[in-house]
Amino acid sequence: MPQQPYPVPDLTHRLVPSPAGRIHLVEQGSGPLVLLVHGFPESWYSWRRQLPALAAAGYRAVAVDVRGYGRSSRPGDVAAYRMLELVEDNVAVVQALGERSAVVVGHDWGATIAANSALVRPDVFRAVGLLSVPYSPRGGPRPSEVFAGMGGDEEFYVSRFQEPGRVEAEIEPDVRGWLAGFYAAFSADTMPAPDAPDPHFAGRGTTLRERFPAGRPGWLSGDELDFYAGEFERTGLTGALNRYRNMDRDWEDLAAFDGAPVTQPSIFLGGSLDASTTWLADALAAYPTTLPALAASHILDGCGHWIQQERADEVNRILTDWLASLPR
Repeated sequence: MPQQPYPVPDLTHRLVPSPAGRIHLVEQGSGPLVLLVHGFPESWYSWRRQLPALAAAGYRAVAVDVRGYGRSSRPGDVAAYRMLELVEDNVAVVQALGERSAVVVGHDWGATIAANSALVRPDVFRAVGLLSVPYSPRGGPRPSEVFAGMGGDEEFYVSRFQEPGRVEAEIEPDVRGWLAGFYAAFSADTMPAPDAPDPHFAGRGTTLRERFPAGRPGWLSGDELDFYAGEFERTGLTGALNRYRNMDRDWEDLAAFDGAPVTQPSIFLGGSLDASTTWLADALAAYPTTLPALAASHILDGCGHWIQQERADEVNRILTDWLASLPR
C-alpha cells in the first residue's frame, strides 16, 4: 500500500474491473455513494481532504484514479481516452461497488467527465457537482480549431498538449519540478502577477515551464508534492495527456447531445482568480438553461484553480450542505 504524506485514516484501496481493464479507487465511509473524479495532473489523492469530511457526514466517499493515472489501467491507444470511455469507467465503478446510483463530483477535467457522466447516463448519476470548470454543452467549431486560434503569436497550452510526445519531452526529465511549477502557476498564493506573461501560453520554440513561478503553493507540502511526482515518475504522463488528445473525438462522439442541458440537481464551485472561471463567464451565465436544477454557483474570493486543496474546509462545508439537501 502506498504511503500517504497527508494522513487519512481508515482508507480502503480497491482495484475494480472496468472497460479500461481496472480502475483503482480509494473509499471511506458508508451511506449514499459520492464518486470523486480528479483532473490534470492529479490523482485520487487530490480528494484527500474531502474523503474524511464526506465520510463523517454520512456518505460513502470514493475517489478514483482516472484511466491513465496511478494504479488504474493505461491503454496504449490514444482513442481509448475519449469521453464516452471515461463515462463507462465511472458506471463500472458504481456497479463494482454494488450500487445502483451515485452523486458524481469532479474537478478540472474531472468536472467535464462528471458532467458528461450525468448527461450520458442519467440512470446512474443522480446529481453532479462541478469544481473549477463550468459545464458548457457540446457545440460550436471543432475544439482543435478553437485552440489553434488562441494566443496570437503565442501558443495555447492545450494545443501543445494535443501533440503526442511533445509535452512529455518537456515534463519527464524533471517531473517533480514541472509539477511544482504547474501547481504554483494556477494557485492563488503563487500565480504570476496580472501583468506578467500568462503561463497558459508560451512563445513558439519555448517551453511552458519558462513561465512557471518559483516556489510551492501553501496548500502543497513537500511530501505531498513527492506523492504526486512519484505517481507520474512511475506511470509517465502520456495516459494523463491523452485526455487532451481526444477533444475532437469527443466533439464527434457527443454530436447527439449538442446543446443538451444536464437536468439533475447540480452545484458549481469556482475560484475568483481561476482562468477556468473567468474565461468561461458566458458558460456560468448560461446555467439557467444548461443546468436548470442548479442549487448554487459559488465563486470563492481569492481562490485559484486547485479549489478543493486550496480551500478544503470551505469546499467541504459547501459540498456536505448540498449533499444533505438531496433526496437520499
